[in-house]
Amino acid sequence: MKRKICVITGTRAEFGLMFWLLKFLKEDKNIELQLIATGMHLSPEFGLTYKTIEESGFDINKKIEVLLSSDTGVGISKSMGLVQISFSEAYQELNPDIIVVLGDRFEIFSAVSAAMICNIPIAHLHGGEATEGLIDESIRHSITKMSQIHFTATEIYRRRVIQLGENPERVFNVGTPGLDNIHYLKLLTFDEFEKSIDFKLKKKTILITFHPVTLENNTAERQFLNLLKALDRLENTSFIFTKPNADTNGRIIIELIDQYVTKNPLKACAFVSLGQLRYLSALKHVDVVLGNSSSGLTEAPSFGIPTINIGDRQNGRIKAESVIDCNPDVLGIAEALEKAFSHEFLINIKDVVNPYGDSGASEKIVEKLKEVDLENILKKSFYDLDFNM
Repeated sequence: MKRKICVITGTRAEFGLMFWLLKFLKEDKNIELQLIATGMHLSPEFGLTYKTIEESGFDINKKIEVLLSSDTGVGISKSMGLVQISFSEAYQELNPDIIVVLGDRFEIFSAVSAAMICNIPIAHLHGGEATEGLIDESIRHSITKMSQIHFTATEIYRRRVIQLGENPERVFNVGTPGLDNIHYLKLLTFDEFEKSIDFKLKKKTILITFHPVTLENNTAERQFLNLLKALDRLENTSFIFTKPNADTNGRIIIELIDQYVTKNPLKACAFVSLGQLRYLSALKHVDVVLGNSSSGLTEAPSFGIPTINIGDRQNGRIKAESVIDCNPDVLGIAEALEKAFSHEFLINIKDVVNPYGDSGASEKIVEKLKEVDLENILKKSFYDLDFNM
């Protein structure tokens, strides 16, 4: 009998990270892949990216709507409650043997909560990581405690999951599956990429993704305006913006991006979603990644380009030598940009090593999901560390 593995995805970025995992699960004759699309995938405002999933050759078994008309704390809390009800109904119909989730978003928390109550084993990707500026930090560690199987991106993150009381025999350091895209995809040439975004790039290009810091009150607008002021100091430079997710205050940043692109059509363009091929191709051809997205830490180092990491959103994450941390003020961002473009810094990071690995994570995850014994897996004991006290 085939093992029914249900993968849940709520954002374009998350789907991109799991693309090859989904592909290998689908192709395995011993596995029945079930796929649930939720969150931003079903929102017209964020590009209806469930269509990208279907165009990639995957069948979506269930589409679970999340109310994203509000990005306030109250609105998101209400959405979490409603979507948990929908997930419990979906599990009853699909009856999966195990669910697979990645990361730390609020809709994934609801999906995992419902699975826990329904006695369905949970496999969690990217646990043990730290984002001290975000509510995601608490969500991620909560998902870890509700999960039975763990796939981490580094050995340090593996040890953190064990520190949370998880059995080491079920915590596997596999690297990040997102890097498999770099290995398997044929990226666009410069001319192909320029044509794909319908935008003429200048001598230098910066790829920008900036998200609200959800554990700070009302800082999104001020910090993003500081970013734009720092950009205006640059000459002969083009800017590619990718818009933020449906986080608290995310719409403030989206509005500011739209206003900036409208005023600067010859040097700036913006996209709700570049998609995995265009996004990775952008990393191949741009000079600097700027903002506070995890991609600047996990994927950009593989291309040997500088990442400018603004503010506290990614505090606590492991960073390559190509990452420049800076304060979210105009001077801090401007100085970081000057360093990123400097000949000395570029020479220093020429042979930078990506701490999140190379490729092969997706295949490792599939093998573990196939062989893991699910008998009595729901009964977890807290694993105590020996502190030699």
